[in-house]
Amino acid sequence: MASYLQIENISKSYGPKVLFENIGFNINEGDKIALIAPNGTGKTSLMRILAGKDRSDSGGKITFLKDIRIAFLEQEYDYDPEKGIFDQIMDSSHSFTDILDQEHLWEYELRVQKFLTNFNLPDFSKKMKELSGGEVKRVALAQMLSSESDFLIMDEPTNHLDIDAIEYLESYLSRSRCTLFMVTHDRYFLDRVCNTVMEMDHGAVYVYKGNYQNYLEKREERIANYNAETDKVRNILRRELEWIHATPCARTGKAKYRIDAFHELKDRAEQVYVQKQLDMSDLRQGNAPRLGTKIIDCKDLSFSYDGYPYLSHFTYNFHRGEKVGIVGRNGVGKSTFINILTGFHPDTGITDTDPGVEKERSSGSNAAAMDWGPGAEMSGVLERGESLRIGYYHQAGMEFDEEQTVLETVNDTHLLGRFLFPHDMLNNKISKLSGGEKRRLYLLTILMKQPNMLVLDEPTNDLDIVTLNILEEYLKEFSGTLIIVSHDRHFLDRLVDHLFVFCGEGIIKDFIGNFSEYRAFIKDYEAQQRKQAEAAKKPAEKPANNQTVSADPAKPAKRKLSYKEQKELEQLEADMESLNAEKAALEEQLSSGNLPFDQLQAASARHGEITDLLDEKELRWLELSC
Repeated sequence: MASYLQIENISKSYGPKVLFENIGFNINEGDKIALIAPNGTGKTSLMRILAGKDRSDSGGKITFLKDIRIAFLEQEYDYDPEKGIFDQIMDSSHSFTDILDQEHLWEYELRVQKFLTNFNLPDFSKKMKELSGGEVKRVALAQMLSSESDFLIMDEPTNHLDIDAIEYLESYLSRSRCTLFMVTHDRYFLDRVCNTVMEMDHGAVYVYKGNYQNYLEKREERIANYNAETDKVRNILRRELEWIHATPCARTGKAKYRIDAFHELKDRAEQVYVQKQLDMSDLRQGNAPRLGTKIIDCKDLSFSYDGYPYLSHFTYNFHRGEKVGIVGRNGVGKSTFINILTGFHPDTGITDTDPGVEKERSSGSNAAAMDWGPGAEMSGVLERGESLRIGYYHQAGMEFDEEQTVLETVNDTHLLGRFLFPHDMLNNKISKLSGGEKRRLYLLTILMKQPNMLVLDEPTNDLDIVTLNILEEYLKEFSGTLIIVSHDRHFLDRLVDHLFVFCGEGIIKDFIGNFSEYRAFIKDYEAQQRKQAEAAKKPAEKPANNQTVSADPAKPAKRKLSYKEQKELEQLEADMESLNAEKAALEEQLSSGNLPFDQLQAASARHGEITDLLDEKELRWLELSC
């Protein structure tokens, strides 16, 4: 394999903090590398240096294979809010498109349109300011992938993406022949895309071929071997120390080399590998009020904004100790739902359950009484228990005073130390912290209030994998009620008992089980659909003479449908067959590369409509068929 990139002796510091020093490594063609390191150790800084966005402090040497094309996905995509999606990508790609002739430019435009369609962004003229955070991320990804660059550098590519988009990106990258260097906290994504794990640890770089589990095992071996070597050095040091004490001073000149070697041994013997870990033991629910029988009760709850229904006749009573995962596409209303549950108003930052807010609003007996601003319509009943103490981790994060120090933000040195903020960081300004360190500090401000109900909206964004593992262990033991909005499949699989699946148009389905079980259920259902569609196209086979068709006695009896329901089921099957045929025809047109732009845009929009219609009809078909 050709060497794509060689790095020698690069360093980066911020003030007195050394992120990495004189590190070097090699990346070969076809490598798909996941970079792992704790927050604040320089992952993003290293990626920016490789992408040419920043410089090494020590000079060093970065050598790329001649003529390879590089694309860099940063965590924040720089865009013009007034531009349409397609124009934004084309204008941002001018350094690439300026060198293309007309034929290759046309091919690039078709690739952009194809990726936007696959990322469920069929309206190419929609303005950037109208997009959600997840949709902006999909635009950035469409721009990167359309360039067909040889070497992709990606900083947290799954942040803010919904699961459908993550799975599409995962499938594309695993099949692609590109060389990849990325930071990700998504362990399923890492295992299915990457073939190498690179770790930055204590200023050095270690490379492990294989998946994440192999990395964990080999890392433990490395640490154990390092500490075993330290023990051997200490044994040698004891013998040398005896020699030092036993040697007369007059003879020391004859063995100066041995005395120098003794001091080197002494330095090495003091180097014991101690892994710092997040410690949440002080944040158990010792002081949290005990939850009563009423947590949050919802009855016939509906919410719409500018005529679009985000919640439709939702009825559910939350229970003590249950762990609920919330999943669904970007923009379908997941964050709106938990804002309603908690009484949080995103425009004002006020929460109905905060101290100082009137008690009648805190109990919330009538959801329609809450003021959600013009364009909002709300009805139904929402009641919260009197003993409820909610800890709400917002997706947007905490509004920190960037000029405050860490200690001024959380005035508890003991807890800060347990959350990996050592004494030498306490006087650092918030503005100097990495994104992951800010997230960790924000999490601490919530947990230290001892809530008995935790609501976490995308808690895995910007947290490193080590912190996530510790957080998972804490949440598994959390005795209160837990609600998690997340697109991290591993995180959901480890924690939740059941899922609220947001289907669009305000419809929420309750699925008992974790996310992998839900996806397996959906895939089985889709396979059955395809099988039935294929069977419907074949002529029915008549049973042989003297043969009778008998029911399976082991199969439970199916509920008998009414005449009206039977007719609805037949119509649904006919509609789905027709829609699937139309969808297949559209996909063939979209991938042909021969459609004019206006027809391509119309076909993309219709493809999105059909996908939504099929989701709706398939759910109803499932209800009638089971």
